[in-house]
Amino acid sequence: MTVEQNVLQQSAAQKHQQTFLNQLREITGINDTQILQQALKDSNGNLELAVAFLTAKNAKTPQQEETTYYQTALPGNDRYISVGSQADTSVIDLTGDDKDDLQRAIALSLAESNRAFRETGITDEEQAISRVLEASIAENKACLKRTPTEVWRDSRNPYDRKRQDKTPVGLKNVGNTCWFSAVIQSLFNLLEFRRLVLNYKPPSNAQDLPRNQKEHRNLPFMRELRYLFALLVGTKRKYVDPSRAVEILKDAFKSNDSQQQDVSEFTHKLLDWLEDAFQMKAEEETDEEKPKNPMVELFYGRFLAVGVLEGKKFENTEMFGQYPLQVNGFKDLHECLEAAMIEGEIESLHSENSGKSGQEHWFTELPPVLTFELSRFEFNQALGRPEKIHNKLEFPQVLYLDRYMHRNREITRIKREEIKRLKDYLTVLQQRLERYLSYGSGPKRFPLVDVLQYALEFASSKPVCTSPVDDIDASSQPTVSIPSQTLPSATEQQGAPSELPSTSPASVAAISSRSVIHKPFTQSRIPPDLPMHPAPRHITEEELSVLESCLHRWRTEIENDTRDLQESISRIHRTIELMYSDKSMIQVPYRLHAVLVHEGQANAGHYWAYIFDHHESRWMKYNDIAVTKSSWEELVRDSFGGYRNASAYCLMYINDKAQFLIQEEFNKETGQALVGIETLPPDLRDFVEEDNQRFEKELEDWDAQLAQKALQEKLLASQKLRETESSVTTAQAGEPEYLEQPSRSDFSKHLKEETIRIITKASHENEDKTPETVLQSKPENTISQPPSNQQVVEVAIPHLGKFMIESKEGGYDDEAIKLEYSRLVKLAQEDTPPETDYRLHHVVVYFIQNQAPKKIIEKTLLEQFGDRNLSFDERCHNIMKVAQAKLEMIKPEEVNLEEYEEWHQDYKKFRETTMYLIIGLENFQRESYIDSLLFLICAYQNNKELLSKGPYRGHDEELISHYRRECLLKLNEQAAELFESGEDREVNNGLIIMNEFIVPFLPLLLVDEMEEKDILAVEDMRNRWCSYLGQEMESNLQEKLTDFLPKLLDCSTEIKGFNEPPKLPSYSTHELCERFARIMLSLSRTPADGR
Repeated sequence: MTVEQNVLQQSAAQKHQQTFLNQLREITGINDTQILQQALKDSNGNLELAVAFLTAKNAKTPQQEETTYYQTALPGNDRYISVGSQADTSVIDLTGDDKDDLQRAIALSLAESNRAFRETGITDEEQAISRVLEASIAENKACLKRTPTEVWRDSRNPYDRKRQDKTPVGLKNVGNTCWFSAVIQSLFNLLEFRRLVLNYKPPSNAQDLPRNQKEHRNLPFMRELRYLFALLVGTKRKYVDPSRAVEILKDAFKSNDSQQQDVSEFTHKLLDWLEDAFQMKAEEETDEEKPKNPMVELFYGRFLAVGVLEGKKFENTEMFGQYPLQVNGFKDLHECLEAAMIEGEIESLHSENSGKSGQEHWFTELPPVLTFELSRFEFNQALGRPEKIHNKLEFPQVLYLDRYMHRNREITRIKREEIKRLKDYLTVLQQRLERYLSYGSGPKRFPLVDVLQYALEFASSKPVCTSPVDDIDASSQPTVSIPSQTLPSATEQQGAPSELPSTSPASVAAISSRSVIHKPFTQSRIPPDLPMHPAPRHITEEELSVLESCLHRWRTEIENDTRDLQESISRIHRTIELMYSDKSMIQVPYRLHAVLVHEGQANAGHYWAYIFDHHESRWMKYNDIAVTKSSWEELVRDSFGGYRNASAYCLMYINDKAQFLIQEEFNKETGQALVGIETLPPDLRDFVEEDNQRFEKELEDWDAQLAQKALQEKLLASQKLRETESSVTTAQAGEPEYLEQPSRSDFSKHLKEETIRIITKASHENEDKTPETVLQSKPENTISQPPSNQQVVEVAIPHLGKFMIESKEGGYDDEAIKLEYSRLVKLAQEDTPPETDYRLHHVVVYFIQNQAPKKIIEKTLLEQFGDRNLSFDERCHNIMKVAQAKLEMIKPEEVNLEEYEEWHQDYKKFRETTMYLIIGLENFQRESYIDSLLFLICAYQNNKELLSKGPYRGHDEELISHYRRECLLKLNEQAAELFESGEDREVNNGLIIMNEFIVPFLPLLLVDEMEEKDILAVEDMRNRWCSYLGQEMESNLQEKLTDFLPKLLDCSTEIKGFNEPPKLPSYSTHELCERFARIMLSLSRTPADGR
């Protein structure tokens, strides 16, 4: 034995001892390690003896934890025992009075341990480790230092929190309580359950009842649950705060170790609480021996356990609530149920009895609401911790349960035997097909059809020469010499012996006089006449004919055999699928009502729910405060598993024939359906109306604040206007400012220079023409003969129409406007590369491309020529006067000033978006990803808003989306590397990056779920951090990771953006165009796979 083996064995022994101690601590409740170790020593490792020793020494029985999922009522015994979904592999008599309670408990524990080991290969000790680890992680999660405002920061604007029409109401996450939201929303949307809760009244003699722990807990919880349900029905808020109900739950659901329960445990205990609360009411209202409890009637069913124990038949009727199902090893829900209902042969607990035993479960009474708990966690022995099973498991929208009913047991048994026979035959066919599809005796196997085809192709190939070495040598002689030891000949590579051609001394000297160039083999040129495939050296026509005939015939035979096998396999699959499709086996339909989804790993994650709206016939997604429309396709993607870290954890089906579950209430007098607040009892109606009044007051206060702020801004603007009236003309006041800059001098200078150039050009073209010449050249535009030094000309501008202007001699004024517009139209119609965007050069180009109204284009163009800064010489002064006169001629009703302002605001936003994009891409190229991210996000949001109005309003959305996504991925990579360093400072910096930049902006990538690349990027980032759960790390790192992961895995699409966008510098039009061209050119040089 090596030293390494010895160390490993010692480690395994220590691990086994520790798991033994953990199990003893769990069973007995004793935490003293010395006492547990002494019991281990005295019992010589026997669990049963150790428990007996500790129990006798302490003279008390272990306190039973309330963790049963099934409560089984046995004849003559009113005690409850735990019953699993997969039937136990041994049947233990727990009803006999002659056995000691402790011995029966130990027997049950050992049997459960043996059953778990046989089914999963995991020992009870290993399961104990799983429970201890999950408890530790749950404790860390319960002690998160995060305050609710860090994740759910209510908007100051109450209109952001206002409910839209009759949209379902969300639940606020008040600190790692997504499990509460998912379960409560699923139950709330069962109208019968909602009615029971809303109409619940505490017992009239509640004050006289003994205030035990249950009553002290249940009655306040029922009161808060009624208030919560009432708000979900009638509130005017987008979401409500469930803090009061959650606090009661948290206090009661914490064990001695402050463990926080998961969804299945919470649902189980919630139903227990409700059952207790309604039991008190039921006992008060009826004198029957066994009063009916509506919660039991709604959620609990019964099944019959029948089987053989040591040759003796037995039958037991048992009650069940949530029905747990194993996921591992099964592909769909029916397979899980079959495994749960059918028990194979099992051994007796007592070794002296060698007889075999087995049992079956048959439903005798199904509840209206049937809940399946999908067990997706198992203990990983290699990692020493629980691990989530991400296997795919399909489930239908309508589940027929006839095959599991006791009344159908005979026909079901016949069908099961038939299915077993078909599956055995199917296995034989699949094995036979596999031999055809994976043929060969070595490690590499190929389809037999392909093997025959390859043989046929080889035989049919024609050899070009007897030895390919000669051709290679001949073709390479005039060129570069390659040492023979570095490049074997083709014949040597094929395994055929060959001799290298001899080389004369003269040729050797000639070769040695040249420098030898070593070329890679892949770069050597292959002679054009070299055959591309190997070919037989010698084959006669007769041999080839016989071989081709045989290969063709054999291939046809194999293809026919393969096709027959595949068709037979398909027919058997189809037969098995339709085995239970006859009318007698589709009489008990259950429709899927809700799916609770968990995303993450075994020890951290996020819950949300998909719930079917039975009246609108659509799926809704309830993700804390976000309630959105969904689809079956989205549900399948998130719930089936196998694709992402998300998968279904709980399925809630309802009896499709029990319409009372989803039926609305009706007014008895009018016969109309009651909706909203009308369905509430008087006390809850008053409560909701008071809350709505408080919210309306909040809205009114907000409106008053905005009105006051607007008034102050208006007064301030008016004051500024009066201060500048003396120096600003009407034309200047009307000119739009596209960027908030300290001054418009740069932009005005650029525009003024361009306008002067146009006017000068028009003047030169008309300097030799008299007014009469101008008029004669365009008689159709002449209205009348004006005086010799002045004329009225009707100017025709394409796409704008005709308008009248006053022209002095020279005619260059109207010509300047026409030339400028023609130039802008040409620019707007020109097909340009990405780096040239004429929309940035002139606002009119932007307007033309986006089909702005004619009068808005005309007014904008005339304002360019009406600038008072053009009055420095006579030519410009004349055109300025014409433009100003034309502006005055535009009637107010011809131009909608609000629409005019909106178009210019859009152009301003377009320029701002361009600046955000430029700065973001420049920072990205400098690898300053944090700065880049903020600008790219602003660019994407602004651009998306612009593109919603038209395809030419903004920039390429895919380009911005790509760099935004890449920026997040780069930052995530940086943060992960910092976390992996293990240094406190680096770790904290990495988590700061994640919490302040990654987590807040992930919802932006999830809003548009049609963008597959964004969704995959989010999955990559989450998977990177979830992968750390399977790694060993220091406790402080584990704590920080556990604190951080719920935020990362929160799937809410509620956007928690930054307070204000980054400020933009002042750019002139020339600078803006130049920087845009430069950055776009640099991107065009980036390889396609790099973008």
